[in-house]
Amino acid sequence: MLILVRHGQSTLNAEGRLAGRLDAPLTALGSAQAEATARAVLSSCTPLRIVASPLRRAQQTALAFGLPVETDDRWIELDYGEFDGARLRDVPADLWEAWRDDAGYVPPGGESLTALGRRVRAACADLVGGGGSADRPVVVVSHVSPIKAAVAWALGVGDEVSWRMFLAPASITRVAPSPRGASLHAFNETGHLAGMAGSVSEPAARRGLEAGHAQDPLQPPSPEV
Repeated sequence: MLILVRHGQSTLNAEGRLAGRLDAPLTALGSAQAEATARAVLSSCTPLRIVASPLRRAQQTALAFGLPVETDDRWIELDYGEFDGARLRDVPADLWEAWRDDAGYVPPGGESLTALGRRVRAACADLVGGGGSADRPVVVVSHVSPIKAAVAWALGVGDEVSWRMFLAPASITRVAPSPRGASLHAFNETGHLAGMAGSVSEPAARRGLEAGHAQDPLQPPSPEV
């Protein structure tokens, strides 16, 4: 079993900015979210391994598990190039359209969804080959776009599906490998964050999208917000 954890809220998330390779730390809320997520996972299993993106927000979240953390650069967030750190409202509309229309689109100085998908698929295959079970899963602490790519891998679909998913900070997603291929067991679990001021729950996220709010026009494949 692979348990995919999105890091807690970072300072850039809180400011409504694209957070790709910029190395922003967690906010106080993000640290509390990380602790709550670790408790939720550890209450039902003892992970075999904890693997994390090299970025500080993911490393800080991973350390909340109180276990040794392995770093794998393939789980780093999408590179937004010259738009990294930009406020969402300042990103040109034609850039959003280019991203949506073509998974191979590369923003200036950045990375395409297709390239990200290749590295994440390779990372998933390596983790599956490295063991893990329902009671001793491998926990991966990463970001919006890599986790969505891992879900696409599990479902056997293309990287463009990223635009059809919403992933909250400190959420939990579960993928179970098998000899016949992986399957998605849970996506965007946020119940462990209930009552935590400022956290985005699944119902709240759904209401925002239904109301037409720009909660994640991209969820860049999601702006990391």
